[in-house]
Amino acid sequence: MEQRNATLAKVPEVTLAFWVIKIAATTLGETGGDALSMSMKLGYLVSTFIFAIIFFIAVTAQIRAKHFHPALYWITIIATTTVGTTLADFADRSLGIGYAGGSSMLLALLLISLAVWYFTMGSVSVTTVSSPKAELFYWVTIMFSQTLGTALGDWTADSAGFGYTGAALIFGGLLLLLTVLYYWTSVSRTVLFWSAFILTRPLGAVVGDFLDKPVANGGLNLSRYGASLALVAFIGACMIVFKQRPAKANH
Repeated sequence: MEQRNATLAKVPEVTLAFWVIKIAATTLGETGGDALSMSMKLGYLVSTFIFAIIFFIAVTAQIRAKHFHPALYWITIIATTTVGTTLADFADRSLGIGYAGGSSMLLALLLISLAVWYFTMGSVSVTTVSSPKAELFYWVTIMFSQTLGTALGDWTADSAGFGYTGAALIFGGLLLLLTVLYYWTSVSRTVLFWSAFILTRPLGAVVGDFLDKPVANGGLNLSRYGASLALVAFIGACMIVFKQRPAKANH
């Protein structure tokens, strides 16, 4: 039992601070991913390869860690969102799948990941992540959700024609609806968690695009490097101000 609790303690308690940092981290994933693939002109494939290596190293360190380390956890989250950004862009743009095709494919992969996790472990609740196998499912599912969120954000802002501000309002409104369902209904908390986790990614994606895309395209044309550094500083400040506790186990 002691070992199981030690493993679970690496997953933070889901609070308002968790969601604030998550949105900032997903926004950083967009600006950071674009900085490498576009500003540095490395392209989507090379950038995806670089971020995939970082993702693998971070997840390995996270799984091997004995206790919950907020900085390591959020570095791993940022790694999933940066690789998700460039991977979605590569699938949607370089492979010519398009936003609709990319979103559909990634949704299928996410659902398959959740299904395999559920039938293997018996639950997909984050409070039952009490073994390396469950934690591996957790991070693979998160990576798929981050990639799907990138495609959804681009699809809504570009193909659907809502623009960055309109898309941000849509995803913000959906997150508000999930909050209402959380406090005033008995809808499964696990379903609400993963729904919110997915929706925070397209919100971060469109906010990131709003910050660094050209004014002619509806953005502010800010430096991707400057925006990324500001987001890193914000996330660091949040971790200092809002002390995060490990989630409690449900065995």
